Amino acid sequence: MTRTEPDTRVDTLERPALEAARETLADGISREALVTVFGRCTVDYDGRASSELGSGDRHVMCKPDGTILVHTDEGQKPVNWQPPGCEHTVELAEGEADTTDALVLESTRSTPEERLRVTFTRVLQVSVFAGTDETSISLVGTEEDLRKRILETPDLLESGFTPLATERATPAGAVDIYGEDSAGRAVVVELKRRRVGPDAVSQLRRYVDALERDLHADAAVRGILVAPSVTDRASRLLSDHGLEFVSLEPPAE
Repeated sequence: MTRTEPDTRVDTLERPALEAARETLADGISREALVTVFGRCTVDYDGRASSELGSGDRHVMCKPDGTILVHTDEGQKPVNWQPPGCEHTVELAEGEADTTDALVLESTRSTPEERLRVTFTRVLQVSVFAGTDETSISLVGTEEDLRKRILETPDLLESGFTPLATERATPAGAVDIYGEDSAGRAVVVELKRRRVGPDAVSQLRRYVDALERDLHADAAVRGILVAPSVTDRASRLLSDHGLEFVSLEPPAE
């Protein structure tokens, strides 16, 4: 099924489990939507100075241009913030006995080096507001369809690519497709069924780093992100990390 109308969805979760909150936030960030989350959290900042905020109920807003704002229930100004151009990531933090006990929303920028880390122990509400996207979005098939398409015709990725495994385990998670290029170099392939942003690039980078640690010290591991398209910020991040992009869609049903 093909959908080309503008993406104007509004997704809201009330008192979600942390995993559900993470999935919604990650999806919103990848779509470069306006994302907000309210809950019990701590805030840490490292950069030109350092600061910490103890546990409290706060409202955090991530804007499509990379801005992040942390508000309390008082005043008109945020108590912490990062300017446009930052990269947002979200993940679950594991506590003792491998139990998940925190949702970590992190915003970083490279010039100057700064990091704002918001750690939620309880999420009361998550909302994602997607405005009009001037680029038509084609949503066809699934990631599994895309995987089958590459496994059946590896040259769609690049000439000489040989798939060796799917869902290959790494310390950073399971790799969608693991293989070798024509020169015998290891290749990590991350699949996405729709237009993606910086979060997908960061995910691919974690897989590449994990495999480089698993393999011998001088191993050359390539990372290829496969999706219909990427945002401008994601494209810049791919270049910065030495990763690659192949534009490919799942087959139409």
